[in-house]
Amino acid sequence: MATFSGTDRLRDLHAFDDTKAGVKGLVDAGVTTIPYFFRHPPDPLPVASPSEAAAAIPLIDLAKADVDRGHVVSQVRSAAESAGLFQVVNHGVAGELMDAMLAAARRFNEQPAEAKAPYYTRDLGSKVRFFCNFDLFQSPAAQWRDTLYVEMVPDAPSPEEIPPPLRGVAEEFAAAVWRLGERVTELLSEALGLPPGYLAEHAGCMDGMSMVAQYYPPCPEPEKTMGTTRHSDPSFLTVLLQDESGGLQAVLPRPPEERWVDVPPVAGALVVNVGDLLQLVSNERLRSVEHRVLPTGAAGPARVSVACFFRHAYASTRPCVPVVVGGGGARAAAVYRSTTAGEFLAHYNGKGLDGRSALDHFRLPAAASSPPPL
Repeated sequence: MATFSGTDRLRDLHAFDDTKAGVKGLVDAGVTTIPYFFRHPPDPLPVASPSEAAAAIPLIDLAKADVDRGHVVSQVRSAAESAGLFQVVNHGVAGELMDAMLAAARRFNEQPAEAKAPYYTRDLGSKVRFFCNFDLFQSPAAQWRDTLYVEMVPDAPSPEEIPPPLRGVAEEFAAAVWRLGERVTELLSEALGLPPGYLAEHAGCMDGMSMVAQYYPPCPEPEKTMGTTRHSDPSFLTVLLQDESGGLQAVLPRPPEERWVDVPPVAGALVVNVGDLLQLVSNERLRSVEHRVLPTGAAGPARVSVACFFRHAYASTRPCVPVVVGGGGARAAAVYRSTTAGEFLAHYNGKGLDGRSALDHFRLPAAASSPPPL
């Protein structure tokens, strides 16, 4: 097997990045073997059986909250505490809009490279940016996907800044998902035994939202790489729209060992998962789920997904403080120290998707005293 020095690898990564064509550019060039810096070692976790997987990911009908809100709150609590992830139907985002959003993301990525190149940047200050792997130069291995990032709240780009294939539909989809986020954060607040507006008003879960369209081109050697490696999200909450390709898997933390479980596409459903910041502010009562995306085989078609991340504004100095009073009023010791979205994201981006939880950096020693109660 060929070996490469750090200097060689960095040179090759820069050469790849300088094409501004991403992974789709490699596919369009007709590669039959993936570049060495996309190769990942095998993952040691087993994959759950279909019967285990079927029972692992709850499906919650949000329309039932109008009839029996307590039951839906209980479902959300159970899902957020155990799986850290659930799917929702009757969520208020029209099926036609979801289809249009996926089609728009696909159209953008399947344009000629020269049409996408003007948006290709690693400038974190840009409200719209196209890139391949945010952590291309930090992670142990690159991932087989291209990304279009659009900042939506609080400072959205002008319509002219959004790529033409997404204009109009991106703004409409983001507004619909924002309304869903308001509903879900209210349910999660109640699941924690707090007033419905707590997570939005006091924790800042609805201060900001970014939208990320992920494109996973067909891969000639899918067994040697990953679409997205194991990670959890640096957000309070993530709402994900996935196409019918499949490939999304989550870690199921059940004895005797952790397992990967499929998160299958469900017609009309959106996936909701707990992010790291919600695990932190809930004082580990809610679970930030680790997940990954398997690459699409050479036969294709490409996989497309659109994720909306609810978070503080990135420049915000608003603190994320663990809630140390439980639903029954009992005081609990703080598990994490306070942080800000900016500090958390700087640590998350700096280490890249390396298989380690960013939360570990903020975990307090067991003997640390609790912060003041609410």
